[in-house]
Amino acid sequence: MLLAFEAAERETDLGARKRMMTFVIVGGGPTGVELAGALAEIARQSLKEDFRSIRPEAAQIILVEGGPHLLSAFPPSLRDAARASLVRLGVDVKTGSIVVGVDGQGVVYRSGNAGDLRIEAQTVLWAAGVAASPLVKSLGVPLDRAGRVLVEPTLAVPGHPEIFVVGDVCALEQDGKLLPGVAQVAKQQGAHAARNILRSIRGEPPTPFRYRDYGSMATIGRGSAVADFGRIKASGFPAWLMWLFTHIFWLIGFRNRIVVFTEWAWAYLTMQRRVRLITGERLWPGSD
Repeated sequence: MLLAFEAAERETDLGARKRMMTFVIVGGGPTGVELAGALAEIARQSLKEDFRSIRPEAAQIILVEGGPHLLSAFPPSLRDAARASLVRLGVDVKTGSIVVGVDGQGVVYRSGNAGDLRIEAQTVLWAAGVAASPLVKSLGVPLDRAGRVLVEPTLAVPGHPEIFVVGDVCALEQDGKLLPGVAQVAKQQGAHAARNILRSIRGEPPTPFRYRDYGSMATIGRGSAVADFGRIKASGFPAWLMWLFTHIFWLIGFRNRIVVFTEWAWAYLTMQRRVRLITGERLWPGSD
């Protein structure tokens, strides 16, 4: 994103400059929503006074989601709250829009009966999920369409009780739904696989895995988030505080918690990130 603004600052062609200052995020799950909110705040607040020839706050942040709603796993009230928060930040939210092509000049998507539509953008950020590591193909076992291993309830590979699979390469259904590829699922699976390995060493049968959902959260921007903890649902500033303290609580070490809290407090009060560096030798397409 910083490279895009630097390139736009040097660009004299208005059409090319507009394309460089257009950012498309594909996927309206927690990753896409958080990314859209962060980019909008950086463009409209953190970088507002950093350039002479361009106005970063005029950048277009477009979030494209194939489904009818953002944050499909959240209750309707929280979905609506998240969308309203993004709109307030100036994000252009397009739901029911399926991306069918991405190239060096932008994105092609389909929405309803309108046919193929195009967004001219220099930067496209993919937040619609990833394929599993190609390593699992070497196992020669059944995979789902995302390349994940279809495991037994014990997390063992079918026909191979000595091999356990967890995390992003594990495909396991619970209550008729595929478990999401998030950190809490991977952490609980890892601990359960370790227990089953110990049971196997002792000659005991493995036990099936059961995921315990502690809730879901997504931060949208400065002082705005959504949180779903079953009976407890919150949005806006209260949810943002819940998100803040939950993430700090799970950090390892008291010193890390203090450092992160201080950094976040500084960013919140000053609307500035303390460090913005462009490193490496990458050149923007078309630059000298």
